[in-house]
Amino acid sequence: MSAAGQSPGPGHRPLAGRDLSCKPGWTEQPSLLLLVTALSFLSRFYRLAEPGHVCWDETHFGKMGSYYINQTFFFDVHPPLGKMLIGLAGYLTGYDGTFPFKKPGDKYEQHNYYGMRALCATLGSCLVPFAYLIVLELSGSLTAALLAAVLLLFDTGCITISQYILLDPILMFFILGAVLSMLKFDAVKDRPFSLTWWKWLMMTGVNLSGALGVKFVGIFVILLVGINTACDLWQLLGTLNISLVEFGKHLLARVLCLIVLPLVFYTALFGIHFLILNKSGPGDGFFSSAFQSRLIGNNLHNASMPEYIAYGSVITVKNVRTAGGYLHSHWHLYPEGVGTRQQQVTAYLHKDNNNLWIVRKPDQTVDTGDTTQYIRHGNVFRLEHKETSRNMHSHQHEAPLTKKHFQVTGYGINGTGDSNDFWRIEVVGGQNGDLIKVLRSKVRLIHVATGCVLCSSGKTLPKWGWEQVEVSCSPYLKETPNSLWNIEDHVNAKLQNISLEVLKPSFLEILFESHVVMIRGNSGLKPKDNELTSKPWHWPVNYQGLRFSGTNETEYRVYLLGNPVIWWLNLSSLILYMILLSIASIYLQRGYKPAPCVRERACIIRNGARQVLLGWLLHYLPFYLMGRILYYHHYFPAMLFSSMLTAITWHVLLQSSDLLLRPEAAQRIYSAGMMFLVLGCVYSFYLFHPLSYGMIGPLAQDPRSPMAGLRWLDSWEF
Repeated sequence: MSAAGQSPGPGHRPLAGRDLSCKPGWTEQPSLLLLVTALSFLSRFYRLAEPGHVCWDETHFGKMGSYYINQTFFFDVHPPLGKMLIGLAGYLTGYDGTFPFKKPGDKYEQHNYYGMRALCATLGSCLVPFAYLIVLELSGSLTAALLAAVLLLFDTGCITISQYILLDPILMFFILGAVLSMLKFDAVKDRPFSLTWWKWLMMTGVNLSGALGVKFVGIFVILLVGINTACDLWQLLGTLNISLVEFGKHLLARVLCLIVLPLVFYTALFGIHFLILNKSGPGDGFFSSAFQSRLIGNNLHNASMPEYIAYGSVITVKNVRTAGGYLHSHWHLYPEGVGTRQQQVTAYLHKDNNNLWIVRKPDQTVDTGDTTQYIRHGNVFRLEHKETSRNMHSHQHEAPLTKKHFQVTGYGINGTGDSNDFWRIEVVGGQNGDLIKVLRSKVRLIHVATGCVLCSSGKTLPKWGWEQVEVSCSPYLKETPNSLWNIEDHVNAKLQNISLEVLKPSFLEILFESHVVMIRGNSGLKPKDNELTSKPWHWPVNYQGLRFSGTNETEYRVYLLGNPVIWWLNLSSLILYMILLSIASIYLQRGYKPAPCVRERACIIRNGARQVLLGWLLHYLPFYLMGRILYYHHYFPAMLFSSMLTAITWHVLLQSSDLLLRPEAAQRIYSAGMMFLVLGCVYSFYLFHPLSYGMIGPLAQDPRSPMAGLRWLDSWEF
């Protein structure tokens, strides 16, 4: 044993692409791993059934699990794997999918929700042994691995986020699973193409697709593994005893297992998702008309209508934008002071008779003659509202909400109006003569008199507009989803109907569309009523938590907040690590010949710990660039890496006391330091555990409260 009580091997077990001479001797202790795992499961399953009501985002993800059980189509901004697993867990444990999950606080009563929480708790429990094994691989130290496990085991935030029906524990399971598989693969890369080598390479790929299949932020661990793989291949390319043919085999193996396999698995998830959710549901309106035609119960399913629109056709026009709505009008007028006092034209999110429009020739108020004239790209027409007989009209008065756009109104009597009623239709990517196909053609409507383009702005009108979506005419002709429309319903007695089966999109088309809709939805997320959001700089300092349940003394209160001792230790350790990294790099750069034990520690700091730091940076810094709304729980994947970095940093720092002290004294310093850190985590958990396991009674400012004196920051809301 070295002076600090660790194996005196020449270095640490490196990541791919690093110096293979740094490799310590260490022995796994199955009993210690089993103890850590058992404690993790006990802490996550303790009081799992409480509270017996919906908490925070369970109202979303529990409901989505119900949709899978009922095969009802819905929309969510995240890929489907997490919700599919929640639904499967509920189904296998006797939940029948009938609980409505309307709002936080609703009692579960006789409904069996435990299985869905148990799935999340199980995967959340695996994070502790995963972190233990990752740090063991990187540092070769059982003590460092144990400290990493303790940091996650006794973190109130990690416990809370693992005990409810949420995507976060599922996401973090796949993230750490991918990192651990990557390191296990690295450990056997001296046995290329062996069965174990293939196993861990394929497991890495599966975990990567799993992370991305739960949330798009899974892309960050893909970047981490991608950087590691690039370093690995670069090192192999420089190994002269490996032929180019052999290198090609290595490259092909990584392409197959880290690119092709994850893509196949990820695509298969969506195949299963679309196969199960085959019934019309609340998600229909977010998708195109062609997409909706494949859903049982939707009015477009197994429907028939003319394929191409013509003058005299009665149609509905749907905006392509997510939740853009149907072009709509009604008898109500714009109020005084809002443009001209003419009939309102809006976008409405639901199917309604007021969505029907008749396509008229510019100079005719009724359809005459028996001949049918199809509408083509570049043709001019009027849209007459079927219920009110007013023409869709625009003029150079500002729109109600989007002041730089023009107002769109209903104008005229029985189809008689003026030249401001004329619109030119253009097919996206089309040319003169192209017909307008229902469901499939994306079109723009250009106002002839002003040259503006019809838009659904996405902004909600006030009560005078029945809180429907604003329709305006934009003078900016840039092609955006707001300005794209498609024809959904189509009635014309003079035209022959066709079955919409022939217009159904292919699997690749609906796969592409679902990703476009998810990405748009993600970027457009807005906060819930009375909900506090946060900023990325809040997260590492544990500035503000999230209220999961309850607000007053009589309610069961759960508050998502990281153990402040652990989180502030992690933050200080980041700074400490940068100091150690600088010292080690300068020491080696100056050409000093360190002793084997010093070389080992420098190798751990410069290679293994640096990769953990990269994981933290990749899972944290991108949030500063995101325009969408952010919440405190987004930091938890980064917190996993931060905790592992803390364990490695303190292991090396305390071990290095033998550079200044005698071996016996250094051993005592190391043991005492590690014991102090562990006991600090345990004691702080004892103080703050009511945040995770629930509080009833006086609030923190009351001396009788179990949290009295522990509200260290005014921004904590427990």
